[in-house]
Amino acid sequence: MATDISSERIVAPVRRSSEVEGTQWAGPPRHRVLAVAGQVVRWTLLGGFSLLFLYPFAWLLSASLKPRGEIFDNRLIPHTVVWDNYVEVFNQLPLLAWLGNSVVIALLSAGLMTISSSLVAFGFAYFRFPGRAWLFRLLLASMMLPGAVTLIPNYLIWRYLGWLGTSVPLWGAALFGSGFYIFLMRQFYLSLPKELFEAARVDGCSALGLFTRIAFPLALPASVIVFIFEFQAAWNNFTGPLIYLNATGVENFTVPLGIAHAMSVYSPTNGGQGDYQYVMVASLLVTLPMIAVFAFGQRYFVEGVASVGVKG
Repeated sequence: MATDISSERIVAPVRRSSEVEGTQWAGPPRHRVLAVAGQVVRWTLLGGFSLLFLYPFAWLLSASLKPRGEIFDNRLIPHTVVWDNYVEVFNQLPLLAWLGNSVVIALLSAGLMTISSSLVAFGFAYFRFPGRAWLFRLLLASMMLPGAVTLIPNYLIWRYLGWLGTSVPLWGAALFGSGFYIFLMRQFYLSLPKELFEAARVDGCSALGLFTRIAFPLALPASVIVFIFEFQAAWNNFTGPLIYLNATGVENFTVPLGIAHAMSVYSPTNGGQGDYQYVMVASLLVTLPMIAVFAFGQRYFVEGVASVGVKG
């Protein structure tokens, strides 16, 4: 009896193994196949959209290396490569002057906007005073005004002050902050622990010290967001220079106004020869400062977007 039971225990695994060997492999689970297919579709879409967005930049790079007669042939690989375009552009256009003007205006505008908006936002977030809620609502309401509505009043103000034909109107308004940036910074300041400010007040810290020593250093990621956004807005601003700098010399133009001027100069309808390769070179070179600014503040930019989005 014991011998029969032991023999059955020995034969049973052999029988099961033979049955397993006789069956066919069913393949990976279905959920794993769907996950792999989803990954393939996602990366295919990401790659396709990336190529779609990179195509204008690739076309611009290709056109900047072509001679005059081949600029608009839509070939991404130039038939004739002309490296002298990157040298001759500085002889044809005052590109360095345009870049210098734009850098100065963008830095002043971004720096002043960051400081002024942070100060006002800290006041709304920390201090308690009568009418604070109504003032903040009025500030938010100002964001609904289209920019075109304030063009003429701003022009009249700067004309009254005697600063037409200068770069002051392009960065002077940053001294008064922006409703959007104030709202953004206020949301970040509200997420800071109040115990930090209360402890500092007990130690005798002034209101300005609370801002400079505690609030603003802790809000550096959000401040970098404001700086990058405003720097980009000032760098790409075309309407402002067109209104306030168009009557001055070409050397006083900013990059957007200068490139528009070059397009009109080289246009055959205005007596030009169609040397648009220099416009392509200038358009490509002026993107480098923005790429450098974003690369420098990328870590703070991502951190600030995440922190404001979660804490705000």
